Amino acid sequence: MAQLFGFSIDDSYKKPAPSVVSPVPRNNEDGADYYLASGFYGQYLDVEGVFKTEYDLIRRYREMALHPEVDSAIEDIIIEAIVADQNDSPVQIDLENLQVGTKIKDIIRGEFQYIKEMLDFDKKAHEIFRNWYVDGRIYYHKVIDLEKPEEGIKELRYIDALKIKYVREQKKKGGANAIQYTPGNNPGANNDPLNADFEGLTEYFIYTPHSYQKNQYGSVAVTGQQKDAVKFAKDAVAYCTSGLVDRNKQTVLSYLQKSIKALNQLRMIEDSLVIYRLSRAPERRIFYIDVGNLPKAKAEQYLREVMARYRNKLTYDANTGEIRDDKKYMSMMEDFWLPRREGGRGTEISTLPGGQNLGELTDVEYFQKKLLRSLNVPESRMADNASFSLGRSSEVLRDELKFTKFVGRMRKRFSNLFHDILKTQLILKNVVTPEEWERMSDHIQYDYLYDNHFAELKEAELMNERLGLVGTADPYIGKYYSVDYIRRKILRQTDNDIIEQNRLMEAEKAAGIILPTEQEMMIAQQMQDMSAGGSSKQNLGKTQTEGDKESINTKNTEDPASPGTPDLKGGEI
Repeated sequence: MAQLFGFSIDDSYKKPAPSVVSPVPRNNEDGADYYLASGFYGQYLDVEGVFKTEYDLIRRYREMALHPEVDSAIEDIIIEAIVADQNDSPVQIDLENLQVGTKIKDIIRGEFQYIKEMLDFDKKAHEIFRNWYVDGRIYYHKVIDLEKPEEGIKELRYIDALKIKYVREQKKKGGANAIQYTPGNNPGANNDPLNADFEGLTEYFIYTPHSYQKNQYGSVAVTGQQKDAVKFAKDAVAYCTSGLVDRNKQTVLSYLQKSIKALNQLRMIEDSLVIYRLSRAPERRIFYIDVGNLPKAKAEQYLREVMARYRNKLTYDANTGEIRDDKKYMSMMEDFWLPRREGGRGTEISTLPGGQNLGELTDVEYFQKKLLRSLNVPESRMADNASFSLGRSSEVLRDELKFTKFVGRMRKRFSNLFHDILKTQLILKNVVTPEEWERMSDHIQYDYLYDNHFAELKEAELMNERLGLVGTADPYIGKYYSVDYIRRKILRQTDNDIIEQNRLMEAEKAAGIILPTEQEMMIAQQMQDMSAGGSSKQNLGKTQTEGDKESINTKNTEDPASPGTPDLKGGEI
């Protein structure tokens, strides 16, 4: 194979032969199918006329985005996904779940900030996300210094989706026992599935500066035979798709795919409504001209003379600003001239009323709602008098909560762009190895600014209800319910939540942040009293010989009632 442009991230050592094998190649979630190197590659031809090539599909998406209703819906989606704030960045990296040292975390945060600066994401986040949403894919070329790759990525250059294509190529190997699992090849009993060979799989991008050109069959040759085509290595291009793939045609789709039919229907119903109103709105006059017993030819000539005498058609030319007389042309929107024979009522002028119910827009509103539903935008946002209020969650429409989850899912998918670029940057700078990245990548998250408060209102009200139940069940703790039951069933705390909260409460009590409760203070006072009482009892139990200060002197006492030696004087027994 020819040398690929760019760079590839490979291990320095040769991997051993895998012991876990499968006759199924790696999945093609990005829509790129497997093609044999000796075969011919062509796009799917849709006989229904929806799209012939991926080139046509992307151009249709971009054309749809210019329609007012679609553009308004796209803006609602992007405003929710990318929150513009003057003080904060739209997205930050979250390394809370990453089990590495603080120094490594600081390096990763610094590299992510450098990536955002190369993308100019804080200023162009809206445009970048819109390009990805409309096209259904986005490409960036990762430019590095080939002589000093350890310095990382130098620049990120946007590549138009019309000019690049992702290809997987499966090479044939001449091994006698190797089985090529191609469509239509069903291994028999003599073929061992463990002999499946997928080591010849090559992935690369084909970049055509002047975009792909369709041939007469609607296909696009991307085998690199074009004069200006360049093959990029897979690791040299950052590639992120919408995640939507047409499995029948092996094509990546945009989120606008579902709205193609709805938009076409809306356009047709609007055009038909305009045509009907233009043709039926004006009232027309009907001239019945008495032609007597004139022959047909003379009757028509007489009718034309009357029309030319009274008919005047002045039109305004918007291009030149002139007014011209077009009375020689007849139009269905003008007056009607009809001959009437002798014996009729003579010449008469009547009026033809215009169309009725011209202000009915129910059908147009239906297709507008259908278009918004296809774009996953709540219908309530179409209303002109729609107001925004932060009230109880019962006042929040279910469509808004569904829309919030849809935006969160798109954010998760779009984060793959950051993931791909960050992986390349950290590996090139020897911060992590490819094996370490595979273990770390699942624990790296991205935190977007969030200003949709419907989900927050729902969570707050649920927490309020749970705390109310805890207050109600508090007198029954220890009698019918345990504390563990309350925390698990009512507060819905998991095992990790319980362990974490117990640890935090103990630490805060030790630091004096949380004051002891009244019951804890009573227990502490009782313990203190018991300690003091035990000390006095020990002093009272001491003998007289244990100390001069603590002994009782009964000899020198002047108290006659002293418990010392009794005075027997003056007494008899």
